[in-house]
Amino acid sequence: MASPRSLLPALRAAALAFAVLAAIAPPALAAVVPLADEVTVKPADAAYQRLVRAADAVVGVKVTALPDARSNETLGQERTGSGVLIRGGLVLTIGYLIQEADQVRVTDCDGHTVPASVVGYDDATGFGLLRPLGRLSPRPIRIGTSAGISTLDRLMIVSGGDAQAISIATVVGRRQFAGYWEYLIDGAIFTVPPRIDHSGAALIDKNGELVGVGSLFVMDALQSDERIPGNMFVPIDLLKPALAQMIRAGEQQASHRPWLGVDSLVEDGRVKVIEVSDDGPAAKAGIRAGDIILSIDGEPVGDLSRFYRTLWKSGPPGTSVRLTVLQGPAVHEVMVQSIDHQEFVRHKPGI
Repeated sequence: MASPRSLLPALRAAALAFAVLAAIAPPALAAVVPLADEVTVKPADAAYQRLVRAADAVVGVKVTALPDARSNETLGQERTGSGVLIRGGLVLTIGYLIQEADQVRVTDCDGHTVPASVVGYDDATGFGLLRPLGRLSPRPIRIGTSAGISTLDRLMIVSGGDAQAISIATVVGRRQFAGYWEYLIDGAIFTVPPRIDHSGAALIDKNGELVGVGSLFVMDALQSDERIPGNMFVPIDLLKPALAQMIRAGEQQASHRPWLGVDSLVEDGRVKVIEVSDDGPAAKAGIRAGDIILSIDGEPVGDLSRFYRTLWKSGPPGTSVRLTVLQGPAVHEVMVQSIDHQEFVRHKPGI
């Protein structure tokens, strides 16, 4: 009986054969594509080879965070996800995987594992960047453009690691995404069906080019009253203006912005605090879970996008902002001195 690892090349080839047909076939044909083990695709086919090379560039990422990492409570100390080998011998992944990392290991499509160092984590985009400390087998993936990705496009999702998984997803939306943790991006890509191994997974178009990096499982992939589970991918175009700065300084200049340490959501048209970071600026100022943030420096904020944009334009990290807060039945003015988020997270000595 063949070992699971010896079967991986055949399984990968079958999955890619299916992916080629599903990604480039007309919609009517895609609806009746046979199972992967019934598909015959000539290895010499250009489309197939492009997708093979792209899938092979996806690696597994395993992280052990610092024992005292603040993010261990939500992310755990041991973290597993994916990344993509890009030019310059770097691995692109989603940043929260490597936040407050102590040890990082990267495994390529041939099962070769090497340690890696953290190059950067960009708060503004959510991207993370690693440098493998050893040679990896595959060639780097080609960076595509996410600008042309639109609803109903079919794309390939690839996760890395010991059991590389490949599937086809359909784009169901492109829109702004506001995360509860003081995070906002434009043009996020939403896909169905959902993948649970989304963290750092590669979103690849039919040309074998990288167009997004997996971030989240969401329940509102389709923006409607109906709850539709899916995934959110960070569009690759956000990387292009940030990459050189991430390599040089760990993050782009846009990430140097005021941070309060509040998790919040919108409830009945108002910004409600659901949690505050222990020892963070908001906690020190007396903000607590359940508070309603009505305005910043007198400017009303009724949604997360307005909240974040108003905060970030108030000045550099260290700027004091005046929050008008509803605490129970009473309205209070609370001064909060912001900080740079990177001052709050813990770093491995020398990072």
